[in-house]
Amino acid sequence: MRSHMPLFTDGSCRIVGKHWRWKAAVWSPTRRVAEAAEGEGESSQFAEVKAIQLALDIAEREKWPTLYLSTDSWMVANALWGWLQQWKQSNWQRRGKPIWAAPLWQDIAAWLEKLVVKVCHVDAHVPKRWATEEHQNNQQVDQAAKIEVAQVDLDWQCKGELFMTRWAHDTSGHQGRDATYRWACDRGVDLTMDAISQVIHQCETCAAIKQAKRVKPLWYGGQWLKYQYGEERQIDYITLPQTRQGKRYVLTMVEATTGWLETYPVPHATARNTILGLEKQVLWRHGTPERIESDNGTHFRNNLIDTWAKVHGIEWVYHIPYHAPASGKIKQYNGLLRTTLRAMGGGTLKHWDTHLAKAAWLVNTRGSAN
Repeated sequence: MRSHMPLFTDGSCRIVGKHWRWKAAVWSPTRRVAEAAEGEGESSQFAEVKAIQLALDIAEREKWPTLYLSTDSWMVANALWGWLQQWKQSNWQRRGKPIWAAPLWQDIAAWLEKLVVKVCHVDAHVPKRWATEEHQNNQQVDQAAKIEVAQVDLDWQCKGELFMTRWAHDTSGHQGRDATYRWACDRGVDLTMDAISQVIHQCETCAAIKQAKRVKPLWYGGQWLKYQYGEERQIDYITLPQTRQGKRYVLTMVEATTGWLETYPVPHATARNTILGLEKQVLWRHGTPERIESDNGTHFRNNLIDTWAKVHGIEWVYHIPYHAPASGKIKQYNGLLRTTLRAMGGGTLKHWDTHLAKAAWLVNTRGSAN
């Protein structure tokens, strides 16, 4: 490899001050020197590609007939092994969309028409006892590509990491530490457990959810103790901002023994919608309850509801108006659902309909999450 004058390439990126800075580097083992280029506003992948341009420029300057490259980036290696030709044949598009950094790749493709390039992939960060000369040279270019920063810049980097962590925590719906970490990993966002723990500890929304979910398992003198799973439900309506589909109410239904919440969004709080919600979310999925409790609203207390309940053999019990102990469970779950929807909506209830299913899931699984 050394007889063919190999060049090692690498790129990096980090926050310096208030901006992302990138650095591309090329290391020549034979001359023991490195060349680098820097800039702002791009990623480490961009820097990896810029390093290839640097190497091509060196090869042209030195009038080499063949350029031998070593890189620890599979993206760069695969691109030069074959992807580049495929992109060129498809007019620099993939599945109908322009490929990432197309101008850079087009420039590299033009270089390759006049220069033969041989590419070798080298594993990065291997243990010292296994490191070959190739790995040592890769470490040299890795060092050359690192961006030097002052302590104040490191402080900004920490703030940038916390900013990204808060965004991930808010966007994922204020889940626990492990769930937030998995959500971020699935989307290619690199977060640390320490940063996630710090953000959750300081999150006012999480504190509100934690306070709201302290729901007692049974209410008013252990009245539900005589019922088994699925035999009793408490139901209610909550009012939310009207959606584009015209829905502004959610029928909430809580199972008495487990506190399992079911929801059914509707445009109007009516007896007919109450029956539809109960049938679709409760009866057809969990079986017919023996008893349903609600307030005295006209959407609950009317002839249509009475007839339907009798046909299905359901005892319908009405709460004392404004008596919290009687309707405590459903009211607290309504508050928890609202708090969760607001958290998932970035502090507002806009677009609540897109978050409703996941919000109900978070309410129902909150006990199993950290």
